[in-house]
Amino acid sequence: MDAMAPTEPTLRERKKLRTRQALIDTALRRFTGQGFDGTTLDELCADVEVSKRTFFRYFTTKEDVAMAPTQDLWAAFLADLETREPNGSPLLGLLQDALLAALDRMSAEGWADRVLRSRRLAADTPSMNAHGLDFCDRTTRTAIKILEERFGFDPHDLRPRLALDVVVAAFHCALEGWTFQSGPAGRDGLAIRLREAFCAVPGIITMTVPQPVTRSPRQEFPGTPRTDD
Repeated sequence: MDAMAPTEPTLRERKKLRTRQALIDTALRRFTGQGFDGTTLDELCADVEVSKRTFFRYFTTKEDVAMAPTQDLWAAFLADLETREPNGSPLLGLLQDALLAALDRMSAEGWADRVLRSRRLAADTPSMNAHGLDFCDRTTRTAIKILEERFGFDPHDLRPRLALDVVVAAFHCALEGWTFQSGPAGRDGLAIRLREAFCAVPGIITMTVPQPVTRSPRQEFPGTPRTDD
């Protein structure tokens, strides 16, 4: 038997995964139905039949459970960086491949639907957006530490941070388009959007600014009454 083959999760581990998933699904259903601020932690725990103490074993806040689907993706991204071999590839390409590989591992049934509901909630919930910014900063700092420790990047070199910022920005651009615009649905649809965003990255360096469009005064200020001299 291959010593490196993944082991099956134990019964205890499977039960913990089911409880965590039940909390996520119930939270998104509650938040969508009666509002994020209109849902209490007590109501959420009662629906899943767990205590608050159990809830806090999995999540720190309501924002944390609401944004778990995308946070799971970035946790998989960091795990991939811990083991991915560079093989002489450019750093930007390595980071892009790691994120696409992490997305490919988001194979749990209903994951893409949970992401959609989470993102649409975040659009109307300032505290979720603030939580997302904090999570993004922490994830970026962890990724930089991995790059420095695994590959020996100089902590004073700005390029790894800039490369990470570009990958994160491309993901957010892809996620927004996938969430709010028409196009292929599901995880595969998000992967298509993400690849499109990555393909657009090289062009931002050489993109030139076009000439401003000349507009008439009436075009510049629609609704302005016309006056004659």
